[in-house]
Amino acid sequence: MLQITPQMRLMVAIEPVDFRKGIDGLVNICKQSLGEDPLRGAVFAFRNRRSTAVKVLVYDGQGYWLCHKRLSEGCFRWWPRGDGQAAEFLVAHQLQVLLSAGDPSATKAAPAWRNVAG
Repeated sequence: MLQITPQMRLMVAIEPVDFRKGIDGLVNICKQSLGEDPLRGAVFAFRNRRSTAVKVLVYDGQGYWLCHKRLSEGCFRWWPRGDGQAAEFLVAHQLQVLLSAGDPSATKAAPAWRNVAG
């Protein structure tokens, strides 16, 4: 079972990818375009050109998981913009909002870490 936890690094590729690519093709994109090694445990999210589908790639220590979500209606309204970067980092609750076709930048959650000792 795949679980997204707050401790995981979550990267969202800014540019759309060809969804005919499978695990090996997406691993190559991670290495070449994003400069990240998927074997280090990060979670990668990709979208198609029409923004109607998302693929999530993660290595769990034994093998790769590739999850594909296609919306039955509409498209993903929010996706990070370029600004010269290949990817944007999200936190776990933001990825959940993104996968529900919401806007992760509008979430009002508490920071991932804060000093409680005052």
